[in-house]
Amino acid sequence: MEGVTINPFVTKMTMYRIILCFAVSFAFLPAVRAEFTITADPASGVVITEDGKPVLQYNHKIVPLPEGYSEKIKGNAYLEKYAVPRSDYIHPFYDLDGEPITKDYSLDHAHHRGIYWAWPEVGYKGELGDLHALQKVFARPKGNTGCTAEGGKAFFVAENVWMWNDKEPIADEKVTVTVFKKTAEGRKINLVVEITPLVDGVTLARRGMKGYGGLNLRFLNLPDWKAGAFVSPEKPETNPAWTWGSWKNPKSEGNTELTLFEKASNPNYPGEFIEFKNLNWFQPAFPKSGTRYPLVKGEALTLRFQFWLHDASVSEDAKKAAWKEYQNEQL
Repeated sequence: MEGVTINPFVTKMTMYRIILCFAVSFAFLPAVRAEFTITADPASGVVITEDGKPVLQYNHKIVPLPEGYSEKIKGNAYLEKYAVPRSDYIHPFYDLDGEPITKDYSLDHAHHRGIYWAWPEVGYKGELGDLHALQKVFARPKGNTGCTAEGGKAFFVAENVWMWNDKEPIADEKVTVTVFKKTAEGRKINLVVEITPLVDGVTLARRGMKGYGGLNLRFLNLPDWKAGAFVSPEKPETNPAWTWGSWKNPKSEGNTELTLFEKASNPNYPGEFIEFKNLNWFQPAFPKSGTRYPLVKGEALTLRFQFWLHDASVSEDAKKAAWKEYQNEQL
């Protein structure tokens, strides 16, 4: 089993979680060097590294505007409106060489924030809030509930609450991220988002009920950027489907690709591929176009995804095999 190093939060509010993480750390104190390190930072959230190279950062705490950002957007009413402190997202997300590939607080869309799960139309009490653009409804941190590394993987769980007008809690959210050990085939990372409404009448929809919404991926201006999707022509509701983005790897002669799988058990599988080429942004949209997805009080909506970073030369057959392997995973 791999070891884990924890740098815990230092506030009294997180003391219980410190004990939990140190208990995990004590269980893994072998003579060999730890492969994964999980660092908890009160100013950000959770950072996972492997063999000293960063893998990802999950921003559990509220991230303020970067220094100097307000001056850069001053006088731009659009950017000033959407330049809102945010939490509950992954950024930076790193490639296989430990180089960052996602973007936050851009100067074209201030609300874009790396890898994040958010809907532009959250319905409640006859009104619409915008979790995507950070208007009226917000995901706020509740606490980390666990972090460990074992059996070739590291994972953490974090809890959030959706706040209507930043006052009324309308849904609990649990995020689970599992990072698997890097191999010759690349690295795989699983994401599970569970949304449990606390009240009746909450709905989710895409922009205008037909645009973007769901799991969003915003990348840096990477060289030779391309994105696309594959959907099985036969029974697409149960057969292989994925979205992907690829770019030139500055440290090698080839390209790197991020392939995004969804669990076929996700409602409305597979999500419709939506891309904004000028932004290096894509997603498998949820829910279906033209619908508002009703959430049922006390019942969790569970969305499962896997990110696979690999050489862009990987064949379609290899992707189908990886998709099938992911579907059979119990995580």
